[in-house]
Amino acid sequence: MIALLLLLLIFILLLAGFPVAFTLGGASLLFGWIFFGPEFFALLPLRIWGIMTNYVLLAVPLFVFMGVMLEKSGIAEELLESMALLFGRFRGGLVYSVIIVGALLAASTGIVGATVATMGLMGLPIMLKRGYSPELACGTVAASGTLGQIIPPSIVLILLGSTLNVPVGDMFMGAVIPGLLLVFLYLLYILLMALFKPDYLPALHRGDGNGFGEKEVVRRLIRSFFPPFLLVVSVLGSIFAGIASPTEAAGVGALGAVVLTAYKRKLSLEVIKGVARETAFMTSMVFTILVGATAFTLVFRGLGGDAYLSDMVAASSLGPTGFLVVVMLVIFIAGFFIDFIEIIFILVPVVAPILIGMEVNPLWFGILMALNLQTSFLTPPFGFALFYLKGVAPPEIKTRHLYRGAIPFIGIQLICLLAVIVFPELVTGLPAYLSGR
Repeated sequence: MIALLLLLLIFILLLAGFPVAFTLGGASLLFGWIFFGPEFFALLPLRIWGIMTNYVLLAVPLFVFMGVMLEKSGIAEELLESMALLFGRFRGGLVYSVIIVGALLAASTGIVGATVATMGLMGLPIMLKRGYSPELACGTVAASGTLGQIIPPSIVLILLGSTLNVPVGDMFMGAVIPGLLLVFLYLLYILLMALFKPDYLPALHRGDGNGFGEKEVVRRLIRSFFPPFLLVVSVLGSIFAGIASPTEAAGVGALGAVVLTAYKRKLSLEVIKGVARETAFMTSMVFTILVGATAFTLVFRGLGGDAYLSDMVAASSLGPTGFLVVVMLVIFIAGFFIDFIEIIFILVPVVAPILIGMEVNPLWFGILMALNLQTSFLTPPFGFALFYLKGVAPPEIKTRHLYRGAIPFIGIQLICLLAVIVFPELVTGLPAYLSGR
């Protein structure tokens, strides 16, 4: 009960606005000191040292560096412009362009804030000018930006793999089909909207707004599409083929992003300094939270919280499926109020041992968590994708447009989550096939 009180206190402090890392670490150290004394923390330095020397987690700063560098290269703007020229004349073509570009950026950058801001600056004003529904335009931009949470290489998948002791390469492979399924469902939703609500997605007249011939459009598309596609293939292909570990592939991706930025003539000393600064900031944030979470896990288990929860689950006769549904519901509700990193480092160490004890596949559970956490970027009141978009949206876009636009895409994400729950092979099939199992 004391362990559950610690968990409740941490949630209250987080909702009150206290910093995550210091809330986790401070509350845990206080409880540990009161109930066990200072000797209890003799193992804590060794655990923190294990985090700092974890070779897999070295991929985090490298992938962050790759994503931030690609953001500076201007590739996103070129992709969006080329796709708009190609699809813009079709009904809903601009929305299709945003979804496809969001998927490509997810596979090459994986940074939600950068993707949402870029597409909000570039695509949202064009869609509004062409008469698209503000709600649909905002929802599409925000939802497409969150694809970086599930499409590899994703920082979320690396953190979940490390927490669940699942190889990051398997996490990446397991997320491919669910990620593509989610993109397909987004596109299907837009197709249905074009059929039943055509006034929401007006078509452009041929030649309207571009002035380029067909051949020039294709050339521009190939020129903007090929470099990031080659980078994605080199990073993910080397992992899936077993040529490189995720950390080594992240190094290749970071170097490739620098080369692409130089190729686009955007590389400068100021850009390198800015990218290094952002990478250091984001990496420090993640690892500081991870250190605090390590202290929390040590104290929570020392107080018998994991055993108490296991006994509660056994007494409730929920079974693996029932308990999994409860966990997914808790994660979904928590996503309304706290960040995905906090959820990973607070809830996963608590519930993962119970689920693994029930012989639930940790790879499958990890992908389910990643899909569920993706909704936290769209759910009010603290949907970060909505915040990012509001910051760059034109003045006529109100908060109600963002919330109304996000609701259908939250539903689509939950449908995808349900499909993966019902058909675990969507996650386990590709890793088993590539490994020959």
